Amino acid sequence: MARPRKFDEGQAVDAAMRAFWAGGYEATSTQDLCDATGLGRSSIYNTFKSKHDLFGRALRHYIEAVSGRQIELLGGEAPVREKFRALLGQVVDDECGDRRGCLAVNAGIELASQDPEVAGLLKRDYERRVEAMREAIEAGKRAGDVAPGRDALALAHFIHAMTGGLRVAARGGADRAALERVVATALDAL
Repeated sequence: MARPRKFDEGQAVDAAMRAFWAGGYEATSTQDLCDATGLGRSSIYNTFKSKHDLFGRALRHYIEAVSGRQIELLGGEAPVREKFRALLGQVVDDECGDRRGCLAVNAGIELASQDPEVAGLLKRDYERRVEAMREAIEAGKRAGDVAPGRDALALAHFIHAMTGGLRVAARGGADRAALERVVATALDAL
């Protein structure tokens, strides 16, 4: 008879997410995961099967939290420019704080070209975010906040690319002032 688990699986996934976010997939060892979660190797492997499985769960957890927050913001009642100013401003604030980047962007750079599962997960997230941005831009067009001739889907792809670009630029050394100039230029595109 298997012993019941004496740990919260969700907390373990969250702790693993933070470890992968700090170190990346390859550089995060099983011991790092044990240290982060407080679990032994056998508990990790009995529960999550493999480091890759745990990473997938951690990445899905991250995506749901971050994308969910952004999609909620984009669906709100504020004018479209305020929504995107808040979304891009949060990226700047995040990157000028701990400079860990975005786990999804980091995973895309590190793994997507060689890991179809990660690539598929990131593609679905990309499509979900772009659609939320497109809908916000279309609502902005109806409200008169975005020029009627603007291509909402093209703008959504552009702004999504800006979020990743801001994160990569910050990791490469861009300071807050430079990032804020990029945000202002992106908002002008609306």
